[in-house]
Amino acid sequence: MWLRNREGTEPVTARSPLRVRRILSLFALVLGVIAAVFCTIQAMRTGEEVWRWEAAIAALVALSAAFSLLVLRHHRSGGQHRQQQ
Repeated sequence: MWLRNREGTEPVTARSPLRVRRILSLFALVLGVIAAVFCTIQAMRTGEEVWRWEAAIAALVALSAAFSLLVLRHHRSGGQHRQQQ
């Protein structure tokens, strides 16, 4: 009962973190791809195992950023809830 008479301003002044998440995901995607390419070139040039691991880690960062962007796109389009209406 006490939740119905809210006097707070949360719905009016609350901000969504989705824009910041999108910017950070784009930044991580670009840096991840650049780092993966650089580390792959270094691995091919030197033949050292450490560069292969670094390239794999950078590629994983880029993939997770791409997945985050896909989730944000799905969230922005309304997901399944809009499709059913």
